[in-house]
Amino acid sequence: MVPPHDGVEARFVVSARRLAPPVRGIASVVISAFGLLAAPEAALPLGYALCGAVLVGAAVDCWVGLTGWGAALSLVFAVLRVAAVCATQEWTGGPQNPWALNMLTTTAITLQWEWRPAVALPVTAGLFVVDATATGSDALGGPLPRLVVECLLARLGFVLLRRSGRRVDEAREHRSALVRAEALAAARHRQEREYLALLHDTAASTFLLVAAQAEEMGPERIAEYARHDLAVLTGTATGTAVKDNGVDLAASLRAGVGHGRVSVEVRSTGAALVPASVALAFVRAVREALVNVELYAGVDTAELSLRREQGPGDRVVVEVTDHGVGFNPEEVASSRRGIRGSVVERLAGVGGSATVISRPGAGTTVRLVWPGA
Repeated sequence: MVPPHDGVEARFVVSARRLAPPVRGIASVVISAFGLLAAPEAALPLGYALCGAVLVGAAVDCWVGLTGWGAALSLVFAVLRVAAVCATQEWTGGPQNPWALNMLTTTAITLQWEWRPAVALPVTAGLFVVDATATGSDALGGPLPRLVVECLLARLGFVLLRRSGRRVDEAREHRSALVRAEALAAARHRQEREYLALLHDTAASTFLLVAAQAEEMGPERIAEYARHDLAVLTGTATGTAVKDNGVDLAASLRAGVGHGRVSVEVRSTGAALVPASVALAFVRAVREALVNVELYAGVDTAELSLRREQGPGDRVVVEVTDHGVGFNPEEVASSRRGIRGSVVERLAGVGGSATVISRPGAGTTVRLVWPGA
């Protein structure tokens, strides 16, 4: 939600209330200067005194505009100076000198921007009474309609601009609500995908483990894995995952590659126990590599090697090699997601890496490396 003090409507109201006093003060000074020029020579001392009062009031108005404090004081000075000019207009030129009328209308207009009608209307009416008393019956003919029209237009403009600001605030709030709803939906969708991925990988890992070691595992061991999967999915699992104690990667690969149209020769040097999630990533990546052999290599045989290399982390290396037509990896379009999405990113997801080594006419080798614990 847009904070009330930060909304367009609120900023407009604050700006109007701070701008009105300086506008009134400066306009009063200008009007008084021209009024003094039009005053008869005999009234110049009085005119100078009135201009001095106007200057003092203008200084107060500008101070209120700069600081935002003292609006009531500015109102008092505005009323006093207009009342003084209107009450003495008989000596400063009367109706022929519009000094009093212009001061009255300018003050009345700015009051519509600065104060609520409950304040602005009584003050304006009081000032008009002072002006009408000083000028007699002539004030009811010309000045009153002008004053009413100008005040109505000033108030109408203020209200329309304020409503426009309110509509902008409502539009911003509506847009913010849509953005929040979209973000919430995206977060919920992401959580659903993560849960489905967890469900898929957890169950698939268990099935892979059972398929690879069915002869060595009894019903109690399988039930233990199933209970662990349930704990993972419900968020109650603690400690080390039971099936992360180790899966025979060689047995998992043999079980996973024996159903395609490509004949695969599997060579393994020693046992390689890896977490079930890592074994699942290896099996999926190898399957994708064999699919590429079937589709693009032009041969129906491939070699799969597995070895554990000594060194930091005691890493596991799996290579899928074919002696087919080969290709230039740098010329593969970025939109092709097979190797990148199903091999490289899949190994990266479990902390491993994958590289493709190939050139035209020299076959292809997909090298998968997991650095170990």
